[in-house]
Amino acid sequence: MTDRGYAKFELFNQINAIGSSYICRVRDNSTPKILSDRELTQADRDAGVRIDREVVLGACTSNSTTVPSDHPVRFIEVEVPPHVRTGSKGSNCDGRLRLVTNLMDVPAELIAEAYRLRWLIELFFRMIKQLLGCRHLLSTKPAGVEIQMYLAIIACLLILIYTGGQPNKRTYEMICFYLLGWASLEELETHIEKLKPKTL
Repeated sequence: MTDRGYAKFELFNQINAIGSSYICRVRDNSTPKILSDRELTQADRDAGVRIDREVVLGACTSNSTTVPSDHPVRFIEVEVPPHVRTGSKGSNCDGRLRLVTNLMDVPAELIAEAYRLRWLIELFFRMIKQLLGCRHLLSTKPAGVEIQMYLAIIACLLILIYTGGQPNKRTYEMICFYLLGWASLEELETHIEKLKPKTL
């Protein structure tokens, strides 16, 4: 599963050649060569799928270095809420998610769902990096990374169990301040108590 910044047709050929599969979001201006349209089921339409085609990638480009796809490829468009980029990162979305895959026998609705589930993984890593302070690894050895991840997840779950709410960046900072000796146990406990939902 890759995203449009990593869409390389030669890489897709290599993945397919070893008998593996891929689902990748491609750029909004992608213009694959259309071979045929595939019929959409009602389940596909209910999942927001608007187009399911068999295509050749890289055949319609004037770039002589582009390696076209050498295997059957599907081009699937899924309707999604449009949005405009607000920060310096990311990109606009015109309301269509464009996916390519070599999974020819999987329903289009499941291809769309697989890509949607990918973002749950992204959100998990965002929580690990931003909320739990694992943006920088304390060790690059597998055992060290494993220990750091386990500690971060345990801290998150303990806060969740105790407060009933998701920890936030401020909670992580307070725990760090306590461990560094910059905040007292009383200050940390007061902060965590504030995370508990108010009862009427």
